[in-house]
Amino acid sequence: MLVFLGVLGRHVGCGHMSLLRIWMLGSAGSFCAVLLLAVSFGLGGLSLAGARAEGELAAEEQSAEARYAVERLAMVQVIAALAARTSSETGIAEFDQRVLHAMNKVPRHLFVPDPLRSLAYHNSPLPLGHGQNISQPFIIALMTHLMAPEPGDVIYETGTGAGYQAAIFIELGAQVYSVEIIAALAEPAAERLVRLGYGKVSVKRGDGYDGWPDHAPYDGILIKEALDHVPKPLLDQLKPGGRLVLPLGPQEGQHLTVIEKHLDGSITKIQMLPVRFSAFQGGRRT
Repeated sequence: MLVFLGVLGRHVGCGHMSLLRIWMLGSAGSFCAVLLLAVSFGLGGLSLAGARAEGELAAEEQSAEARYAVERLAMVQVIAALAARTSSETGIAEFDQRVLHAMNKVPRHLFVPDPLRSLAYHNSPLPLGHGQNISQPFIIALMTHLMAPEPGDVIYETGTGAGYQAAIFIELGAQVYSVEIIAALAEPAAERLVRLGYGKVSVKRGDGYDGWPDHAPYDGILIKEALDHVPKPLLDQLKPGGRLVLPLGPQEGQHLTVIEKHLDGSITKIQMLPVRFSAFQGGRRT
């Protein structure tokens, strides 16, 4: 795939081809040949300028997409290296290859503000506005791995943000129900996900603390904001055998935590890594 994209990135407009080369293409010639002959005889100047501008724009877009593809692959390689480096803390030697494949498919640069696109594939959180961030890629990959979604799973998440995490779940074959308390983020995220082909995400504006009972029980629940306790409404909506992942603990002592709900209704808590997430907005605290 990268080779193909590399070829696209090296594509040049027809203005760079020599007239002799074009003539040698034969009388059937390409569209480029027609344009160059028109230039030679001073014909269709305005139309040529427009066609050339469109061609240059298309070439620039192809080049940008090829660059993003290379950066995306580099991001995945960094994630894989960090997974190995943190294995003594997480107990995870390597992430599920399906997760890494999904991270290599979703165009993260289309989920961050335009001025930050050049930073989209750096392993760092980026601001979305309204006091919210898109998490760093390594943490997103880790949370997704811990959720272990399978095709057909039904996932609930709080804090839609830009919709990037939901898109990762969709690439893994899940159905996603996502709640975002900030209307200025929820509405653009819903539109963006549909536009990019991730229509299996349902987004609503609201308080995610109480879940979305209409679609419960869930195979997995992801809370992307810090809490010092596990919300009972969400535990109740978690299917027996399911997992809930969240940053748990006080603001200065959070740990990414996995809650496993057993078939008899009992739960197990597993601490993974120290993390720092923004506090959960809305919802009861007891």
